[in-house]
Amino acid sequence: MSNLRKALSGAATILLMAAPSFAADHKLRIQTHFSANSTPGELIAQFIDDVQTMSGGALEIQMHFNSEVVAQNETLGAVSQGILDCDMTGASGNVGKDPGFQFAGDIMGGYDTPYQFLSWFHHAGGRDVVQSELYDKLDVHLVGLWLQGHESLSSTASLASFDDLKDWKFRSPPGLETEIFASFGAKPVVMDFGEVPTALRTGIVDGADASTLNTNVSLGLFDVATHATYPGFHSMPTETLACNKDAWGKLPENIQRIVEVALYRTALNLAMLTEIKDKQAAKMLLEEGVTLHDWSQDDRKAFRQFARERWADWSERSPAAKAIVDSHVSFMDELGLLK
Repeated sequence: MSNLRKALSGAATILLMAAPSFAADHKLRIQTHFSANSTPGELIAQFIDDVQTMSGGALEIQMHFNSEVVAQNETLGAVSQGILDCDMTGASGNVGKDPGFQFAGDIMGGYDTPYQFLSWFHHAGGRDVVQSELYDKLDVHLVGLWLQGHESLSSTASLASFDDLKDWKFRSPPGLETEIFASFGAKPVVMDFGEVPTALRTGIVDGADASTLNTNVSLGLFDVATHATYPGFHSMPTETLACNKDAWGKLPENIQRIVEVALYRTALNLAMLTEIKDKQAAKMLLEEGVTLHDWSQDDRKAFRQFARERWADWSERSPAAKAIVDSHVSFMDELGLLK
């Protein structure tokens, strides 16, 4: 604990704030795993500016980029312990604390758009079930979620349909995704995000689940890959803003509302910007001869069916996982996604 506190006080920080004519009345120390110059990092800077402007400088945000205080998967624990005030990382990175975090972070094969996921959270009971089942137990307040949208699969071989995934060897993150793909005969290989370009070039894998289409372009995956799924369908991970309850409770109600509204704007901006950047990337890739595969509804349903079987398996791993999956399924039924 003491070492972490020293790390916090001694680490170089990036302080993004308007310069008010008086000292801020309140302060939040937040960590994110994003870099300052990434698209999410730039939107975080806008979030800070929005909060500063709307609060008239009453709230100062000290943002630690690149997980500079603690490791990414330790951020929520540091917030729970009061070492940091808020966590701005991905929910599914906390599955070691409870399997339910997987479904707060990404119910793979579920929603068609990020707006549906946000609608579940804001208007269909998602916020309440995630707060009560997961964050209350850590004395943390979940301010909100934000997400880019569907990721795309990149490959040196065709991905024209669900059948093409059988025996397909690809980079996968660990956990639920690996289980889903393995269940129908794909061959996931778990490796770190940064290893993907080299693994593709050397033939260790035939493809990768790395990120959104435009991010895959920036990673240089299409120097080798000649196929991709677009629009994506399989994975849509969320990011969070979650604050220590004591730190959050010290903020006046009007400041809390400002933070909530600023994050809501961030969520919509990230979804919109990702859609624009992915369309631009798709146009460029098509011009360069890359084949983009937009799966049929039947193929998407086939993938979703295997995903649902794994959701059911995970629902048995904790009461929180069951409650959150049940909430998602109920809302997806309303949207007609599970027919």
